[in-house]
This record gives sequence, structure tokens and C-alpha cells, in this order.
Amino acid sequence: MPGVSATVITLNEAANIQGCLASLAWADEVIVVDSGSTDGTAALARVAGARVIVRDWPGYAAQKDFAASQATHDWILSVDADERVTPELAAEIRRLLDQSSDRVGYRVPRITFHLGRWIRHTDWYPDYQLRLYDRRQASWAKRLVHESITARGPVGQLSHDLQHYAYCDLNHHYETMQRYTTLAASQMASEGRTAGLFSVLFHPPAAFLRNYVLRAGFLDGMPGLIISAMNAHYVFLKFAKLWALQVAPQGVKKD
Repeated sequence: MPGVSATVITLNEAANIQGCLASLAWADEVIVVDSGSTDGTAALARVAGARVIVRDWPGYAAQKDFAASQATHDWILSVDADERVTPELAAEIRRLLDQSSDRVGYRVPRITFHLGRWIRHTDWYPDYQLRLYDRRQASWAKRLVHESITARGPVGQLSHDLQHYAYCDLNHHYETMQRYTTLAASQMASEGRTAGLFSVLFHPPAAFLRNYVLRAGFLDGMPGLIISAMNAHYVFLKFAKLWALQVAPQGVKKD
């Protein structure tokens, strides 16, 4: 059976790293690439048995590709520090890799815990992520945000969930949205996309209807309503910031 190298990139993840690495104890190797944490993340990872490399931050995709390049094995499982691999998912990965297949990667359904419950609807679930891949046939696409793997071959799909503890509370959720929408707007601008009245006025309510009605966010109760509204606000911020870049691309600040 091919060996599996699990990789994690970190920056100040002391609150998460021990739980994450404990869920990866079954892997043949665990590599943590840290970007200069000041909260003891690297030390905690070493104590947990991971091989730790400290390296300056070059961007999400570049850091994840670097982590994969340092692995002993070609099959890579890329996990974020706020994610957990359940025993069921670990067993499924082992079973699949023990079989002969032409697959060069596998998408994993990801489920998020937020506002006191697992969110099983809206855009957040099943939220398939290509995280298990053969590094000889796949690599991370260079994007500023929402980075993803580009596979050069057929991709399969796993059935057990990857658990995601994305946010501590609503404030953390909103702060993350602010950071990601800025990156998303910059990414869209670099691709030549533009935003106007239609984008800012119509895309956000369409996002709310998709999340809350079409993807049954209402079945998640009040958390489903809040997440649907937050997802719509994410879309609003993304296009509003893209429009702002068009108006003042240099970001000049007034005194």
C-alpha cells in the first residue's frame, strides 16, 4: 500500500494544532510548515511528533506545494489546522489506497461546526475539497484565496466527512470574511473581472436564496439563517471591494 504523508501549514495555530495532529496519527508521516508562529505552534507540533519546517509565507498555494515537496511519500493528504480527520475517513483512505486505481486524487466532503451545531446545508455542505492527491499528478493552483488542487487525471470521491472547526464565534467569522473578500477582490481584478451595479445589487440576494432556500439552509435553524445571510454579505463585500479597486486601483488614502 502506498504511504501517506499528511501536510499542514500553520501560523499561530496553538489552539488547533494538537487536535489536528492527533487526528493524523495514523498517517505514515506528518509535516507541518510554519510561517513564523509566535504562540508556540511549532513547538507543540514537534512534541506531537510532526516534522516541522519554519519558512516565510509565500501564499497559500505556494506554501502547500512546498509542504508536499518535502514529503517522503507521493500520496499527500493536505489538512488545515482547524480540520480533523475522523477514524472513519482515515480507514476509508487506507482502504482506497490499498486498491489498484487510476485515480490521481480524491475529493473529501467537509462538514463545518459553527454556532453550536454541524452545518449540513447551505453552500457549506458537502463542500467537497480535493485534499488527497498524488503529487506527481496534481498541484495547487496559484490563487490568492480559496486555493484548490489541479489534477492531471481522473479524480474520485470519498464518502466520510472531514471535520472543520472554522470559527470561534461570529466575530471570528466576520473578521475572516473581511480578509478573504479583500483577497478575492484582488484575485478577480488580476483576472480582468469587473463589478458594476448589477453585481453589487443582485448577486448578494441571489446568494442568500441559493443558500437558504435551494440548498435548504432553513433546515439548519437559526444557524442556517445566519450563515445564509453571512454568505450573501460575503458576496456583497467581494464585489464591492472589486468595484472599489476599479475606482481607486492604487488604494490612495486621504489624510
